[in-house]
This record gives sequence, C-alpha cells and structure tokens, in this order.
Amino acid sequence: MFFGAINWDMNPEIFRIGNFAVRWYGLLFASGFFFGYLIFLKFFKKEGLSVELLDKLTIYMALGTVIGARLGHCLFYEPDYYLSNPIEILKIWRGGLASHGAAVGILVALVLWARKFKKSFIWIIDRIVVVVALAGACIRLGNLMNSEIYGLETALPWGFVFIRNLEVVPKHPTQLYEALSYLLIFFLISWLYWKNDAKPRSGMLFGIFLVLVFGMRFLIEFIKEDQVAFEAGMFLNMGQWLSIPFVLGGIALLVFSPKGKGFWFIP
Repeated sequence: MFFGAINWDMNPEIFRIGNFAVRWYGLLFASGFFFGYLIFLKFFKKEGLSVELLDKLTIYMALGTVIGARLGHCLFYEPDYYLSNPIEILKIWRGGLASHGAAVGILVALVLWARKFKKSFIWIIDRIVVVVALAGACIRLGNLMNSEIYGLETALPWGFVFIRNLEVVPKHPTQLYEALSYLLIFFLISWLYWKNDAKPRSGMLFGIFLVLVFGMRFLIEFIKEDQVAFEAGMFLNMGQWLSIPFVLGGIALLVFSPKGKGFWFIP
C-alpha cells in the first residue's frame, strides 16, 4: 500500500439487465454530444441560423467522430490485425478508438457538411472546436471509469492504483490530466468566442485549439504507458508523432490567417 495513493476500483458498468449494460464510458461519450448540442444551439441562435441546420450538423459530427476514431485506432495502432481481419473493424463494442482518428473524421465530416449546405468550412470549424474540447474532456473521464489509457508509475500523492487491471503501484492518472486540460481549453476558447461578440478572427479558435490540445497530448504522452507493443523503444510514441502535424497546422493558422479572412485552400 502506498501512502496518499488513490485506490481506483470503479465498476465501468452503471447497471446491467441481462446482456444489456449501461457503461460510464458510453454515458460520458453521449453527454459530450448532448452538452455540445446545447452550446451550439446558443451559437446558432446568436448568429441567426436554423435548428434544422444544427440537427444535420450533429449527424455529420457523430458519424465523423465514431468512424474516424475507429478507423484511426485500427489503422494507426493495429493495422496488421485489422487489415487481415477487416470484419473486426465493425465490432466497435469491443473497444478501440483513437482521438487522432476522430480529429481527422471530424474534419472530413465538416468539409462535407460545409459543401452540402454552402457554409464556410473555417467558420464552422472555429465554432465546433469549442464543443469538441468539452467532448474530449468527457471521453477522457470515460477512459478513467474504464481504468484504461493511464500513465507510468509515480510517487506523487495523487497517483491511482488501478485495481481492476491488477496494478499494485500508483500510476499517473493521465486521463484526468487530459480531461482537465481539455476543460480549461474549452473555457478559454468559449470566452474568446463571446469576447469577440461571436465573430472571432477567422481561424483563431481552430488554431488555438490545435496547438493547445495536441500540444498537451504530446507532453502527456511522455508519462503514458504504451498502447501497443510496437511503441516500445520508440523515441516518440505513435500518439506524439500524430500530434506534431496538428500542432504545426495550428501554428500556421495563427500566423498566416489574415484578419477577417479564411484560407485560399479551405472552402
């Protein structure tokens, strides 16, 4: 037993009836979309847009997030297995989602939505990152409830002993580190949106989101356990390599976006 350590033995299931179970992860994942919808409803009302358009956006976002996150895990972390057993990609209930894949899926979904409904991509992405930051915090709390994606051994007093994974020493609760980081980013970019009377400089919120979210992800990965075996011995793990392009893209947005304008390469 370690002094000050937190013994974490949370049941990932809230309740079960026969073969049907409600899990904390699913509830938190859904809550991210629910609260995101309410926040975006305020954005749309402020800017004079219809609820019907928001409902269509929600469908695009949900599909982009889930499909992107699933394909990201399968192709980034276990490509040999899933390419040899492609039917397993569809078995999402067995777990395996990647935040970098979700980011790509969301970007693709928003490009398709913007083209379909004749809206500016940079306009929608500047607003969608506000709710994505909040959803990211909810998802990482879901990871904590699942006792997964935690960090290396630590002697810090807030270390978690993940009993359900048969751990006997405290580990960094990196799920909490990320959740708190994303929550702070959510408050920051929300404040910037309203501070600028719902008219932030084009690309500003998106750029800040990319730099801060993936910058924090890059740093936290240094104290995370490897997710897959091939990461052992790598100078930077897969999560860090995948974070670098997003951070650089965010810097480019902040540096090169003219005030009040978009980018020639984004519709």
